[in-house]
Amino acid sequence: MSTTDPTTSAPVRVRMAPSPTGSPHVGLVRTALFNWAFARHHGGTFVFRIEDTDKERSTDESLSSIIDLMRWLGLDWDEGPEVGGPHAPYFQSERGDKYADALARLKDSSFTYDCYCTTDEATARRKAAGSKVQGYDGFCRELTAEQVAAFEADGRRPVVRFRMPDGSITWNDLVRGEVSFETEFVPDFALCRANGDPLYTLVNPVDDALMEITHVLRGEDLLSSTPRQIALYEALKEIGIATATPEFGHLPYVMGEGNKKLSKRDPEAHALAYRDQGYLPEGLLNYLALLGWAIAADRDVFSLEEMVEAFDIKDVVANPARFDLKKCDAINAAHMRLLSTDEITHRALPFLKRDGVVADPVTDADAQLLELAMPLVAERINKLAEASAMLGFLFVDEDAFTVDPEDAAKQIGESGIPVLQASYDALAALPTWSTDAIQAALQAALVEGLGLKPRNAFGPVRVAVTGKRISPPLFESLELLGRDRSLGRLQRALG
Repeated sequence: MSTTDPTTSAPVRVRMAPSPTGSPHVGLVRTALFNWAFARHHGGTFVFRIEDTDKERSTDESLSSIIDLMRWLGLDWDEGPEVGGPHAPYFQSERGDKYADALARLKDSSFTYDCYCTTDEATARRKAAGSKVQGYDGFCRELTAEQVAAFEADGRRPVVRFRMPDGSITWNDLVRGEVSFETEFVPDFALCRANGDPLYTLVNPVDDALMEITHVLRGEDLLSSTPRQIALYEALKEIGIATATPEFGHLPYVMGEGNKKLSKRDPEAHALAYRDQGYLPEGLLNYLALLGWAIAADRDVFSLEEMVEAFDIKDVVANPARFDLKKCDAINAAHMRLLSTDEITHRALPFLKRDGVVADPVTDADAQLLELAMPLVAERINKLAEASAMLGFLFVDEDAFTVDPEDAAKQIGESGIPVLQASYDALAALPTWSTDAIQAALQAALVEGLGLKPRNAFGPVRVAVTGKRISPPLFESLELLGRDRSLGRLQRALG
């Protein structure tokens, strides 16, 4: 059996079909991105479908997190939850009648059979026969009426299995080229549980067929299930449920440390953590696009619009792609540099509210201070959430202001006290509180007066007034902090 190229003249329809069973994985985002870009490049339809047939593991919380993630990323869908569409419903838990109809028609056409074997029985037979083929051995394919009656009298309830055809199954994978499986190594597989609940092996191809999906772009981990789906598609075509077999493309693994597949246990795998840490959606998507695809050999930073224009699934490489958090950070930082100060302020504001730096709603005084302060850090922060740590010292009440103890130990000791005293005396004498005046006074007192090197002179002052060794530019910060608060913090540091 060989698949042809039946969908080249049909409008492109792709789907993203996550299961709401946990925290969304960055691999899911990469798959969603490639499907979305493929659909947008071809002017096609991006379908968002929820595979929630696993009743025990599916949760409303996970579903909400997936939808929130897709909205945050800007990967809009044309059909699916919240938007509807001609193939509704888009939750598999609401499509039971369609799966029951498919099962009945497959059974009537002898594509399936009832299997009464237990897992232990099938395993024992395989071991006794010395077979190396994993999976079911077809024992129940041709049961007699007497055997069926005996099983049922024993109280056994059957699962429904699909009859795999003899021969080989070959398809032209959009990423990997020609792929072929001998069906003798692809055992008959279950389509529903003994209680009648349909399994992924049935619902996924049936939904793809009914929703007229033309291209299935998914992870390499699903490659081995493709022969089963292609065989089932041939049956669905014969019984009038499918009109064509979609084209398949299997995306490369996303690898973590030590050349192991990035798993849900790896902290960098959790997609929503990037939102919470202040990554830009366009920065994260740009990096994930590089895990298997490139816009050009000498270019790593690009917009979603540029990706859509250039994206060709045939350019996706089959080799595993390693997730490199440092490169992800660098790509995100590059996108931060593309934003205006006003845009960074707008995007950072939710994090400043979340961290209690500014009130919600923002007071007029805080808004004015933020407008003056953000230009000092816009070029220094690489994630939006970093604005809180950089700017918090300007907004905190004096009785809640603290100094990092490690930074204080390094900068404010016996050698730092004379620096702080000289700084206090110089600043207290200033008639005008401005950046230029502050800089001139401190340079005169510390560099010229105490003979300190410029790169070492201002560390104690910085820690005393901002609380940290790393802060926005010192002189501008002192001006924004104001005379009274600046002198007060220096006085506190002096003890």
